[in-house]
Amino acid sequence: MKNYKLILFTILIHLQTSQKLVAQINVPLVDSLMGAAISKLNVVGAAIAIVKDGEVIIQKGYGNPDIGSQIKTNEQTNFQIASNSKSFTATALAILVDEGKITWEDKVKDHIPEFKMYNDYVTNNMNIADLLTHRSGLGLGAGDLMLFPDGGNFTVSDVVQVFQHFKPVSAFRTQFDYDNLLYIVAGEVIHRVSGLSFANFIENRILNVIDMKRSSVGRKTLLQDKNVAYPHSITSEKTKKINFFEDELSAPAGGIYSNVTDMTNWMLLLLNRGKYGENLESSLFSIESSKRMWTIHTPIATDESKRYNTNFLGYGLGWFLTDMKGHLVVSHTGFVPGMHSTVILVPDLGLGICILNNTDAGGGALNHSVTSSILDKFFGLNELPWVDMGVKFLSQNASKTDEEAKKVWTLVDSLKQTRFETEKYIGTYSDRWFGDMVVYLKDTDLRIRSVRSPKLDGSMHFYQKDIFAIRWDYRDMNCDALATFSRDEKGNVQSVKMKGISPDIDFSFDFQDLDLRKIF
Repeated sequence: MKNYKLILFTILIHLQTSQKLVAQINVPLVDSLMGAAISKLNVVGAAIAIVKDGEVIIQKGYGNPDIGSQIKTNEQTNFQIASNSKSFTATALAILVDEGKITWEDKVKDHIPEFKMYNDYVTNNMNIADLLTHRSGLGLGAGDLMLFPDGGNFTVSDVVQVFQHFKPVSAFRTQFDYDNLLYIVAGEVIHRVSGLSFANFIENRILNVIDMKRSSVGRKTLLQDKNVAYPHSITSEKTKKINFFEDELSAPAGGIYSNVTDMTNWMLLLLNRGKYGENLESSLFSIESSKRMWTIHTPIATDESKRYNTNFLGYGLGWFLTDMKGHLVVSHTGFVPGMHSTVILVPDLGLGICILNNTDAGGGALNHSVTSSILDKFFGLNELPWVDMGVKFLSQNASKTDEEAKKVWTLVDSLKQTRFETEKYIGTYSDRWFGDMVVYLKDTDLRIRSVRSPKLDGSMHFYQKDIFAIRWDYRDMNCDALATFSRDEKGNVQSVKMKGISPDIDFSFDFQDLDLRKIF
């Protein structure tokens, strides 16, 4: 009886504490946090949703979906959620597992016979779970140049066989290195097993089922929709609207559009371990699948956090997993040019937070600062000036990045009158996985362009002997590169290697993985 009373007392205290915390996270507080973050971090528009114990605390938009418009962002405004799409891909596979059509241990090659990795052992042993866990042995973002920038003509058939051309950086299943291409393979597994395209499966088996009516895979169904956030970039302290990142191939890794109203349904589904509907009478996926998705498959090294008492970090199936103040925290972020998304779930608190915004640089800082402030409230921690800390970080990081790039371009400018044998470099260079790049003359300017990724077309500027700085015409992301040409013993140019100029270049511009050989 004493134990029973103690349990009741503990539950009562927990409920009182939970209610107190929820009272602290109210609309005026969130308004204040979001308003300050948007203003100080120069974000054009954003939206937030918070759920707690099955109830919606807030769904609200701030700022504008388009810097040139007076229309206001609201809870229905669609954004690109980028890599938060990965959890939908994992969930689609979980549905197929629950239906008995696949198992997580199924070998990929049994469903996609032409699938080929960098050696026979990995090819023969990579299973479906491996596709989602970033432990393939390949380097960070290997092959992402097929996706970034968008507009290339690469296909799923290219992707499933591209991995044989990369050199591993670690042993299979031993190290975390974030990967996008294997999620495309996962999407192809869904297609071949279900008979539906990836987009149709996600929309018909997930989005429509849990009433995410305004969400879609890709932007095609939203073309007539005026309530869509446009991506923005900040360069030289000036904000400009940029093009949407549109790449159908990358959909399983980052192709979903959604809004915080629909993402509320998604968070509630996940927090309820796959159950949805009135009185949670329906189930989209099993508790066993939920546990599998939220179990660490790939450990990630982390520094212990005294503030949050963090002891572990790892990746499950489509989710990052860590502990904060004794609570499991399930999260993911997403980025494509001009768009950021964040989803954070604390299952034993019944807490879910989603923030979507449409501005690069400051957008990531906004999501981090606001979610950190909210989590601190729920964890009972003292307040920190997260937004101001984000402003300071961006300023310091930009200065460092600008300084490195400035050194290169300052030297380039000083060498404008340098004469070199232009004709020696002209020709076609081929890489086994990326295809051809052509060095050519346009008037008197030396240029380089990719045949299969046409947005990679830029001017070449003398930097050092046989080294050129490339300024791409594509400016939606900072991806300028250095190209180093190699000669044979007769002085003839034979090959070229590339790397990004900026130390802060996005890892998806994996120029370093190219091995371009001159073919004519």
